[in-house]
Amino acid sequence: TGGYEAPLACALQAAGLAVAVVNPKRVRDFAKGVGSGAKTDRVDARVLAEFGQMLGRKPDLQHYLKPPVDEQTQDLAAWVTRRRQLLGMLLSERQRLEFSRPKVRPSIEAMIESIKRQLDQIDRQMQTHVARHHEELDRLLRSTRGIGPVTSATLIAGLPELGRLSGAAISALVAPMARDSGQKKGRRWIQAGRFEVRRVLYMATLTAIRSNTVIRAFYLRLVAAGKVKKVAIVACMHKLLRILNAMVRDHQPFHA
Repeated sequence: TGGYEAPLACALQAAGLAVAVVNPKRVRDFAKGVGSGAKTDRVDARVLAEFGQMLGRKPDLQHYLKPPVDEQTQDLAAWVTRRRQLLGMLLSERQRLEFSRPKVRPSIEAMIESIKRQLDQIDRQMQTHVARHHEELDRLLRSTRGIGPVTSATLIAGLPELGRLSGAAISALVAPMARDSGQKKGRRWIQAGRFEVRRVLYMATLTAIRSNTVIRAFYLRLVAAGKVKKVAIVACMHKLLRILNAMVRDHQPFHA
């Protein structure tokens, strides 16, 4: 519901209940699949109840449950979200500047400088917050070449399951999904999941391919085997996330 669900989810978790926060489209697709085309509050409540019962029977239920998140992690998530919003605003203003009339350019340039100052301030506040409340986890993650302060903060805030789930479950966020039918083998693709985590992990993987000996060797081996470069990059994302998950689980820094 765009954030309105957060207080309810926290209250239910505080009461000892298991909570799954799911994409509304998935529930709507489920409703269509069971022949429930109408949409009223009563129908929605019944469909949600049936969807919850279905999730409760899944062997990988733990994958869907929202882990309890403390106040410090919620604050960090707010910093990460605000940083992403500012980056979007900065991109929009730069695009407007390119095609603007000379008379309005000073206004756009002033806005760009203001957003840059806000970004610098957010970065400082975010790093101070991480150092104060998540120092050990941040140190673990950043022991890996390719993981910088922004990626570390985003993983801490946006992936609280890190170290708590299996490698297969955690890597499902970036693992390619099959598109096969009969003897046809379609190209794999990625959809849904946590976009912000996937975005920063992709950029971190590009850096790791250049500077991390383990990831670079894995990438070169895949390319030499004939894999398309984009496919090799996604496989490296998959591997990097599994490595980070194991590091957090075992409380061990990265070792080449």
